[in-house]
Amino acid sequence: MANIIKVLKGTKDILPQDVEKWHFVEENALKVFSSFGVKEIRTPIIESTDLFQRGVGETTDIVNKEMYTFEKSDRSITLRPENTAGVVRSYIENGMHRLPAPVKLWYKGPMFRYERPQAGRQRQFHQVGVEMFGVSQPSADAEIILMAENFLKSIGLDDLDVEINSLGCPKCRAVFKENLKNVIRPYLNDLCEDCQSRFEKNPLRLLDCKVPTCQEIFSKPEIQKVITSDFLCDECREHYIQLKKYLDELNVKYSENKHLVRGLDYYTRTVFEIKSNNLGSQNAVCGGGRYDNLVSELGGEPTPAIGFAMGMERLISLLKEKESSKLDGYIVSNDTTEALKLAQELRLQGLNIEIDLTNKKFTKQLEKASKLAKYAIILGEDEIKENKVSIKDLSNGNQVSAERSECIKWIEK
Repeated sequence: MANIIKVLKGTKDILPQDVEKWHFVEENALKVFSSFGVKEIRTPIIESTDLFQRGVGETTDIVNKEMYTFEKSDRSITLRPENTAGVVRSYIENGMHRLPAPVKLWYKGPMFRYERPQAGRQRQFHQVGVEMFGVSQPSADAEIILMAENFLKSIGLDDLDVEINSLGCPKCRAVFKENLKNVIRPYLNDLCEDCQSRFEKNPLRLLDCKVPTCQEIFSKPEIQKVITSDFLCDECREHYIQLKKYLDELNVKYSENKHLVRGLDYYTRTVFEIKSNNLGSQNAVCGGGRYDNLVSELGGEPTPAIGFAMGMERLISLLKEKESSKLDGYIVSNDTTEALKLAQELRLQGLNIEIDLTNKKFTKQLEKASKLAKYAIILGEDEIKENKVSIKDLSNGNQVSAERSECIKWIEK
């Protein structure tokens, strides 16, 4: 007997008993995002490696450590580790800047990162997200955060915390970076290897470090004084103040987190996370922010933009158990031809119908029907002769006889 080939580490099969939860999340995404005027986009799973090096940032862990990259016909190709860069590439390539602003797009699908698998995070994982282009005002930030919260509530997650911060613009952030480096430099040799490499390239990422010894250093008073300082220029400060006013008016409860920087290089001004209180330490279910320079950095016209993404595995782990939906009917018959014909008639009328394809005894068919369907549609010799069916309600055992053409009316009652 040949060895069984198993699924790769960090990947999982989504089995039939779990798929309904995925459908539930996807259907709510379509419903909620459509209510905000957002249209779905589907981009390729593979993209040019350069897209992520330029878009996500060469100093990020994603680009340095986690991408699945391979060479094909002298081209470097990468399985997408996230989808903002791909959506921005499509926005530019397809001339969407000519559309009336804002252009609002949402997506769902698999992403790939080589990292240690953990609860709610695999090497092949799935995200659902939204990107909005063309609005620089903080009203867009408020709507994006509200949209994310509405979606999470629509799937039953209401114990949520919204955290916000402003990273400022490149101009005012440059001063902050230098001040941060100056107070951290005396402790540089005590930081973890990742923080030491980030120190020169992207010092803001230091604040995202989860290593306890680094967190202890960053909690020192002189470092906290810089982290919590108001380094924003007048324009960025006004943007942030107005965002908070909008959130207050929309009754979105939030807290400010000066350590919130997100893990990607392209963010400017507003960044945010939404956390669930049901997930333990790995409690973030949504992350996003503004990336006003990314479109131009990838070759497009200067375009303000903001978005968010959510890991679907993590969302689904929080959903309450759902009872599997049942078929509308199961046809019980020993005349396979007539059963096939009736099943086709009912399916064309919109019902979900199954039949026994192996011609088991009536008792066995009824037993299976009771597990799979709401109604047993009995098609015996007498019913076939009289062009009728017997319909048995499997929830209470009630049974009626009906004309075959009236079958759907009885079931829909």
